[in-house]
Amino acid sequence: MASKRTEQMTSFIVMDVLERACALECEGKHIVHLEVGEPDFDTPECIKTAACKALADGFTHYTHSLGLLALREAICEHYQGTYGVTVDPDQVVVTSGSSPAIFMTFAALLEPDDQVILSDPHYACYPNFIQFVGGQPVMVPVFEKDGFQFRPEAIGDKLTERTRAIFINSPSNPTGNLLSKARMQAVADMPPWIVSDEIYHGLVYEGQEHSILEFTDRAFVLNGFSKLFAMTGLRLGYLIAPKAFIRPIQKMHQNFFISANAMIQKAGIAALKESGADVARMKRIYNERRIFMIRRLREIGLGITVEPTGAFYVFANARHISEDSYTLAFDILEKACVGVTPGIDFGQHGEGYLRFSYANSMENIAEGMSRLEAYFKARSSPV
Repeated sequence: MASKRTEQMTSFIVMDVLERACALECEGKHIVHLEVGEPDFDTPECIKTAACKALADGFTHYTHSLGLLALREAICEHYQGTYGVTVDPDQVVVTSGSSPAIFMTFAALLEPDDQVILSDPHYACYPNFIQFVGGQPVMVPVFEKDGFQFRPEAIGDKLTERTRAIFINSPSNPTGNLLSKARMQAVADMPPWIVSDEIYHGLVYEGQEHSILEFTDRAFVLNGFSKLFAMTGLRLGYLIAPKAFIRPIQKMHQNFFISANAMIQKAGIAALKESGADVARMKRIYNERRIFMIRRLREIGLGITVEPTGAFYVFANARHISEDSYTLAFDILEKACVGVTPGIDFGQHGEGYLRFSYANSMENIAEGMSRLEAYFKARSSPV
């Protein structure tokens, strides 16, 4: 029998949707994928060139467990240039994607039964990371009318002597909304450690994202290259942590992961230093898709009170259609051949919502919206 902690782990429902969609494609059906949060763009040429050169030059061996110094310095330069904050390269741990960084952060922070404040809805995998190392997620509902932002007073009501950390994610998955500067400051002023997932930074179309490091140094920053640089399959992320935690985290990295891929670390340097024009082009196209998708979802009859301005998601209210988002999402997949993610994947307060990703071509998004419109019309028509 498998361990209790793995048996109790919830599935990542978006992957269940994707896998069913792939099975339907094997049957010959054409599926429009609006469920997955993965850039459809090819990785910029300068990044691929750097990876190939690193391979040819023999960068195929272990690196320092914290990562190549040149990459850690480039990350520090990025945070200085973008947010005006000073980070020491010895505060950076380069990882194979951001997931190991999340795991090691909570493994370093939490004793059994320590609590972590999470928004509800939240990225589906967060609670599993926390529970796997013995912590307890504590949910704070966030609301559509607030743009799904934390209310600091609601966090305050949940704080106890066991609260070890507050987890924030801005721009957010699944909502695509940003935490305002004022609310981020209010969260940063609270006693617990702050863990900030900044993986969607750079993908902001209105307003301005802020790093938690602008407000406090009692924070852990999770970030990576997958989203902004279209490098999901290359698996490169990083963690910025207070210096007192670096050696414990480094020991975990040495034992469990050794080091991130050497040649891809070289590609990461190119991403930060050479891909500005490519990122600007991708961002412009994402914004065009965002505007189109919001308009079409509203025309179809789904609720969007506050327009999302970051990442590549729209979290639309479908409660007037069904309060069982899981069944609704799979019905849409089977009948309309459109992959969408049920809101329940992101917590109980996400029930009744559907998440749509615009990390797909405008042509496919338009086709998906037309299929959804026909599906909802047929659903509401009397038999």
